[in-house]
Amino acid sequence: MFSIVDVETTGGIGGPTRLTEVAVFRYDGVEVVDSFHSLLNPRCPIPPFIARMTGITDAMVQEAPDFADVAREIDRVTQGAVFVAHNAPFDYGFLKKEFAWVGLPFERNRLCTVQLSRRIFPGLPSYSLGKLCRSLEIPVSNRHRAHGDAAATVQLFERLLMNDIHGLIKDRQLTV
Repeated sequence: MFSIVDVETTGGIGGPTRLTEVAVFRYDGVEVVDSFHSLLNPRCPIPPFIARMTGITDAMVQEAPDFADVAREIDRVTQGAVFVAHNAPFDYGFLKKEFAWVGLPFERNRLCTVQLSRRIFPGLPSYSLGKLCRSLEIPVSNRHRAHGDAAATVQLFERLLMNDIHGLIKDRQLTV
């Protein structure tokens, strides 16, 4: 079982930066069997450059739940599954930080689709999510939003599974 995750944030992983959106698709290797998506109130202003990139504004998250309000649901949908994300150290690091702030443990085995893509699809011009999806003809809607990017990562992960002739995913050789 895999939990394919994407998050949007108020900035880089260091310091007091917070989540503004999270999307998780629980994937059994064939189909999505469960999902969770929510905007989150970071309880701090969203920097203008982040708002421009994601389209997520302070007004949009004003009535959104705090992370503490959704932590149990995120824990449930990721429990017993390998955590998969495009640039997994970023997404996992943010979730781990948010879980710590609410006093809950968060430990998952992890796979990074950036690292997997470099090994399974060598020689592509870029491994950023948008350009990688373009190279592999995977449609991406709502780029730089958690739900849209996580949905694209599900399709990318399906392609990685189909083309993993060396068993990197099965053997979890590219964990982070």
